[in-house]
Amino acid sequence: MKKKFIFILLIIFSFFCSKNSIATNDENIYDKIDIFGEVLDKINKEYVDEINQGDVMDAAINAVLQSLDPYSAYMSPDTFKEMETETSGKFGGLGIEVGMEFGVVKVITPMDDSPAERVGVKAGDYIVKINEIQVQGKTLTEAVELMRGPVGSNLEITVRRKGVKKSLIFVITREIIEIKSVKSKIIDDDVGYIRLTAFNENSSKQVKDKLKKFKKNKINKYVLDLRNNPGGLLSQAVKISDFFLDNGEIVSTKSRRSYENRKYFANDGDIINGKTLIVLINYGSASASEIVAGALKDHKRAIVVGENSYGKGSVQSIIPLKNKGAIRLTISKYYLPSGKSISGTGITPDIEVEESSDEFRIGTETDNQLDFAITLLNG
Repeated sequence: MKKKFIFILLIIFSFFCSKNSIATNDENIYDKIDIFGEVLDKINKEYVDEINQGDVMDAAINAVLQSLDPYSAYMSPDTFKEMETETSGKFGGLGIEVGMEFGVVKVITPMDDSPAERVGVKAGDYIVKINEIQVQGKTLTEAVELMRGPVGSNLEITVRRKGVKKSLIFVITREIIEIKSVKSKIIDDDVGYIRLTAFNENSSKQVKDKLKKFKKNKINKYVLDLRNNPGGLLSQAVKISDFFLDNGEIVSTKSRRSYENRKYFANDGDIINGKTLIVLINYGSASASEIVAGALKDHKRAIVVGENSYGKGSVQSIIPLKNKGAIRLTISKYYLPSGKSISGTGITPDIEVEESSDEFRIGTETDNQLDFAITLLNG
């Protein structure tokens, strides 16, 4: 800790010894660094319990990042290593994508056929307790750590859900989560159904292969199901959108620096040759899912059916650090071909169809949204 204080003092000393050309705002920043060092010193000397100074510093770094937006965060070396394991496609857990909102953990989406999805956890649920431990006041990283544990062990979460007065309690058994991003089937002999649950590195190739097989079977009507898809790679969202478009803008990204702004356009060639397409979305459709649904809706290439999407219209970059940890930092925002931002508003469906009951499960007999899409196509 002393080394850190000396380093801070050296910075401040060099600052005041430099030419008097620094703005007042910068002076205030260095004053705050001085106060921050003083606060850490007081905590170290006078706090009632012994503390782990490394944990305090990690929490301070994470607090800075989470004050920016719900998606920026600090990952310790251990957390970063676990994240790399998870993105390889197989990991132990509950099978939920989460964020932070109002000081509690918010479920962005439960993965298909995951332990969380099977017990009834839904997109938009707020996790307020984990094994009777209050989530309020904890960072997202701390809350996620509470949910981790050995495969086969049980976890109890207490959830608040919009429109439900009482808290809901779910007991979930941790499992190995295998990410299968693309599933498909033919419905009623003439509807090609593709369910996309994530935008991974090979998602576009899988979707393209499925579409080609449907064409060989002379399928003329299609459903692209993006419900409970939390997103993924921007490049995959662009490629998959391009499969159904002949031309025009797909999405644009705007960064802090204008020279980093990008626009992505469709190439000539609609794989399904303009055949009827319905896109299904819900509150668990986020980020890359919203890019695809938004582009196809703006170009009037598809009918969007379901519920309003999540509204995550920003791009995060994983930036490694010297300590082998990393930060996840928002670096740009998405904009639809119409120029509208996705952030906070999401994609509004052309036809709104709400889940019929609490027993609703995607791809089962209770899936009234898919039933509506098939009826619409056949009508």
